[in-house]
Amino acid sequence: MIALALAAHADRFARRHHIECRLASGVALTFDDGPHPEGTPAVLEALAAGGATATFFVVGEQVRRRPELVRRIVAAGHEVALHGDRHVLLLRRRPAELAADFDRALATVADAAGFEPRLYRPPYGVFSPWALREVRRRGWRPLLWSAWGRDWERRATPASIARRAARGLAAGAVVLLHDSDAYSSADSWRRTAAALPSLLEAAASSSLACVSVTQAT
Repeated sequence: MIALALAAHADRFARRHHIECRLASGVALTFDDGPHPEGTPAVLEALAAGGATATFFVVGEQVRRRPELVRRIVAAGHEVALHGDRHVLLLRRRPAELAADFDRALATVADAAGFEPRLYRPPYGVFSPWALREVRRRGWRPLLWSAWGRDWERRATPASIARRAARGLAAGAVVLLHDSDAYSSADSWRRTAAALPSLLEAAASSSLACVSVTQAT
């Protein structure tokens, strides 16, 4: 998929345009593409068992299907952030379409969460120049990542996800994972949830706390 190939080069774009990929402290576990009726509860359970806090970049169209899961994320002490209203590559969106997508995402997520998130990550981790300008015009904070588990891949296993996500794990890392298979291989969330205990153990063994983005800032 071209979007995933582009995402692999997100770090170069981020450096050029001063988009955060790392934070000041801790390890920020981030989950994209939800909420998901099975994946999100499974991830929440694994995080609770490990005493970790995370950030969930939710998609408006998924939130409208299950707003109660956003409330559950917030009630558990985790952070909710924006991942757009539809999971579409921003390079394919015209400025007017982007503005409408952002408006609807914000309204939907704010209604479910009870507040307006200001943290944003684009679908596939790919910004267009006009999308980045619009994000900053709104006063939102764009964020990408410094590590990922590639948990969307069909051949991924819990072991491969944990190994990739923990590679070079250090203070300030932002780890990209997914609590939903809505836009990836079927049941990918199962492998992600199963990988979390090993990933949390790797962080703990290095005396790194897994926290939300805001806590790590």
